[in-house]
Amino acid sequence: MEKSEIRRKIKTLRSMLLESEKLSAAEEVFARLESTAAFLMADHILMYHSLPDELSTRSFLAKWNGKKHFYLPRVNGVNLDILPYDETRLELGAFHIEEPTGNNTVSPDEIELVVVPAVAYDKSGNRLGRGKGFYDRLLQNTKATKVGVGYEFQMLDKLPVESHDVKMDIVITQNSCIIIKG
Repeated sequence: MEKSEIRRKIKTLRSMLLESEKLSAAEEVFARLESTAAFLMADHILMYHSLPDELSTRSFLAKWNGKKHFYLPRVNGVNLDILPYDETRLELGAFHIEEPTGNNTVSPDEIELVVVPAVAYDKSGNRLGRGKGFYDRLLQNTKATKVGVGYEFQMLDKLPVESHDVKMDIVITQNSCIIIKG
C-alpha cells in the first residue's frame, strides 16, 4: 500500500471513533507508557499537543506536569523548535496546533524521551507521519528514546520506508507495547 492510501485509510478509521473510544484508548496507551523504563527514567520529555484525531495528551500532561519536565514542539519554517511546556503560555500555531510561546528553546540533546504521534507504525518501528517531515528532521538530531503512540488500527505489518525516515524505539497502542530497541 502506498503512503497516500495508508493516510486516507487511517484518517477514515480515526473519523469513525466515538469520543469515549478516544478517551479510553488514550488512557490505556499512556498507562502503558507510564510503566516503561524509558518513561520512568526520563526527566526531560518532549510530548506533542494533540490534534482532535490524535491520542489526546492533555490528561497525561496535566497528571505529570511538575513531576517531569515536559516540552512541546513549535513549527519554525520546516523545522521544529523545542520549548518548555507551560499550559498558560500556549497559542494556536501552524496547522492549528497549540504551541508554546517564548524564546527559551531547548537543544534536542537535553531531551531524554520523545513521544511521537503518527498516521501509522509498523512492527519494526517505522513511522508514517503526515508527510511534511517535521518529526523526521527533529528525530535525526536526538539520541533520546523515541516512543510512537497510536490506536491499535494504526499498527500495520509493514510500511513503505525512505532513507530519511527515523525509526521508533518503542511503539505503544492500547493493546500492545512493542520494544524495538531497548
